[in-house]
Amino acid sequence: MLEMKLENLETYLSSILPGRIELTGIGEIGSLDEQGMKDFGYGKPMLVNFKQDGKPVQAVISVMKGDKYGHQFYWDRAAILMFQYETGALMKKHVKPMGLGYIDASGHLLPLRDIQEFFILNEKIQGQDYFLDLERIKSGNLKNSDVNTAESFALWLADLHSSKSDDKDLYDRRIRQLVGDSECIFGLVDAYPHPYEHFPQNRFIRLEKKLIEWRWKLKKYSHRLSDVHGDFHPWNILVREDGDFSVLDRSRGQWGEPADDVATMTCNYLLYSLYSQPRLSGSFEKLYFTLWETYLDQTKDHEMLEVIAPFYVFRGLVIASPEWYPGHPLEIRQALFRFLENILEDETFDYQNINKYLAG
Repeated sequence: MLEMKLENLETYLSSILPGRIELTGIGEIGSLDEQGMKDFGYGKPMLVNFKQDGKPVQAVISVMKGDKYGHQFYWDRAAILMFQYETGALMKKHVKPMGLGYIDASGHLLPLRDIQEFFILNEKIQGQDYFLDLERIKSGNLKNSDVNTAESFALWLADLHSSKSDDKDLYDRRIRQLVGDSECIFGLVDAYPHPYEHFPQNRFIRLEKKLIEWRWKLKKYSHRLSDVHGDFHPWNILVREDGDFSVLDRSRGQWGEPADDVATMTCNYLLYSLYSQPRLSGSFEKLYFTLWETYLDQTKDHEMLEVIAPFYVFRGLVIASPEWYPGHPLEIRQALFRFLENILEDETFDYQNINKYLAG
């Protein structure tokens, strides 16, 4: 449980405020049981009394608690507090934000000041982008090592997905994000040109209505919540000559639906195949079946076929996007549109006959 070491609050106040700071008292402000009709509170505020150059000042310090409303992780709660800090002073009559900070593992309060943007520093890994291998294969040069790589992906995913969680609320959240998040289906739909002659508004409306039905169908599959990557596509993988690989840019949290990772990679095999044939065939069909059959053999997770359709829609909207992939010939884009519509019509995805979903 999070505990603040309030004895170092004076140090924190001195780091964010000018003048000489002297802490004179700390106490609770009421309780969460004394809020009238409001039953739910996000945290326990504390009254802080201190002197600034001898002048008495009062402030309120508070944290958010985690809950099922999209605040499960500290980075969720950080986003809310950053918003409040940045915009509170811009509203007339709003209390003035005085400071923003974080609590470290030892319970000490540490300041954040003058934030403009965040960054991340990662190690540098040797390897070649996996999509370059797919470009080579597209030109007709499939190697035995390419099949081995697809098998390695499947084994790695199977091991990753073997870690499970029973947090139903978190599974519901991931499905809600899949359908309605700005980075996922509804956000991608809004990012398409409107009107868009190749996929007019009435088709988007039908697609969205169908996805609402799928959202409710997937509620009974919360037992599937697993450790996932969240964005396992060819541009987020570095491969090496010894057959090993590394992954980049894990997305949308640790826990999710395993079908997301499988759909993300296999739909890219479909995309690359469409550049030579109006169907999944040849080298990319071999990679597709290698990944699917290795994965299913390892996990026995045939239930995935009951839930994967909306994840294919998400990834299909990405790879069909005129913004993300402006160079596609029209016939490829249209084939992908048919795929993401048709796949929602089957209760169970027929992975062995994927080409039937490309039919007009």
